[in-house]
Amino acid sequence: MCRYLGEKLMLKGEKCATPKCPLERKNKPPGEHSVGGRPRRVSERGLQLHEKQKIRFSYGVLERQFRRFFALAQKATGATGETLLILLERRLDNVVYRLGFASSRSQARQVVRHGHILVNDHKVNIPSYLVRQGDSIKWRKGSTKTEYYKRLAGEIETRIIPAWLSLDKEKMTGEVLALPDKETLDVKFDGKVVVEYYSR
Repeated sequence: MCRYLGEKLMLKGEKCATPKCPLERKNKPPGEHSVGGRPRRVSERGLQLHEKQKIRFSYGVLERQFRRFFALAQKATGATGETLLILLERRLDNVVYRLGFASSRSQARQVVRHGHILVNDHKVNIPSYLVRQGDSIKWRKGSTKTEYYKRLAGEIETRIIPAWLSLDKEKMTGEVLALPDKETLDVKFDGKVVVEYYSR
């Protein structure tokens, strides 16, 4: 997917930061990608599709889920593209990833689905659950005995946490200090291009 879209989406977690990353080893699209030795020309519509796919693949959502989030963003006040990215950032699996409880969003989805995470002391196993300001995110007591948790607790010191979240690294408890906004969004995607794609 990274080679197809020409951008590192961190889909494999820590592997993406090493020379083993497929994009590092072979930085060109897979399959037949050129005609007469020259790269294929991509239309404006194609560029919009690529940007949409970058966002969708990065957050690991299906097309139907992505359209649902886009519809929610359209109904909300503010710029639709920016609101879309904020909604995706608020997904529980993304918050678990941002807190450093997983090395990739796909791993974070698995952690959530297996019931390891509590939100405000209640077990939530729905990756698309939208967190709110003031929510606390921590590990279920039984999950703290797993080898994965013990290894994670030893590595958590090196994790960098976004400004809209806080993490007590000793207790392994996170908190949503505020909802992400234009200033605190740590993403490299252009939500306006997605709006243009769906408006045609």
